[in-house]
Amino acid sequence: MSLMRVDRAIREEVRRRSPLRYMPQQTPDRMCGTWRDARPARIEAALASALERPTHGWVVVGASTDVPRGRSLVRTVMGREVVLWRDESGGLLAGPGACPHLGARLDGCDVVGGTVLCRWHGMPLGRDTDPPWATFAAYDDGVLAWVQLGPVEEGAEPTDRPVLAERPDPAVSLASVVSLVATCEPHDIVANRLDPWHGAWFHPYAFSDLTVDDVASSDDRLVLDVAYRLGRTFAVPVRAEFTCPDAATVVMTITEGEGVGSVVETHATRITAPGTHPARTVMTEAVVATSDRGGFRVAQALGSLVRPGMRASQRQLWADDLEYAARRYELRQAGTA
Repeated sequence: MSLMRVDRAIREEVRRRSPLRYMPQQTPDRMCGTWRDARPARIEAALASALERPTHGWVVVGASTDVPRGRSLVRTVMGREVVLWRDESGGLLAGPGACPHLGARLDGCDVVGGTVLCRWHGMPLGRDTDPPWATFAAYDDGVLAWVQLGPVEEGAEPTDRPVLAERPDPAVSLASVVSLVATCEPHDIVANRLDPWHGAWFHPYAFSDLTVDDVASSDDRLVLDVAYRLGRTFAVPVRAEFTCPDAATVVMTITEGEGVGSVVETHATRITAPGTHPARTVMTEAVVATSDRGGFRVAQALGSLVRPGMRASQRQLWADDLEYAARRYELRQAGTA
């Protein structure tokens, strides 16, 4: 075998083993504008298709880890206070967030034997108390906590669990969740995610070389190639698709390249009551990453040390993207969009 062939074989083996690619980041004057592809009508058509998908009344109320054993937590959803707690087996329960005795907010209460004890007077509230207090259906999918508050969309039936995206096996994955609040409506956050064309321009520190595959894409599915930046010189190229399992969720799944099967779920839950303005919405993003590389197993084992960095990256991206969603809402309220 010639030295040239040996050199080529070594390069191919290194390329196979490493996801990094030499991809110097382009300056704005050399980048291709994406505004022609990011047609407003195209984004609105994808949004309209997403909004047709029923939630069956289910909404995300936070990370599974937000609700500990032995303590209650109150979240405001669509203008209603909801108390969350766990039963003796660790199952998630939910009910109205105000004590029926004198209206105390049931946040931070002791939970004993699966029963919430009101902080004001110790009134017991739970699934089997009088009155019964676990009156909302709740579901813990292992990463996120959900509550079924309705309304169930016309033509849809109540279900015993939310519509869940396919995720990698928990045994070989690492999850990170962040929640941030913005002045907008849930569909403004969904619309942001259905505009992947802004990625390389609005987040140049994170993405580059983004191209949407128009042939493979449709109103129900966006397929794109993108490189995740690791500084100004190297990047990790992947192929991904965006889909909407329900009207308040967008899921990005890596289908080719490093981390195949990894997902990024974006969930939008309205805080303020429907029809009230200004609207406030909480964005909850769950990153569930996986990889068959040995280094990922180390990262998984050191999850408690790795997650803070993951969450910091998520927050940095969403600081920009919530500005996008809030601006969309602001223009609509002003009647200019």
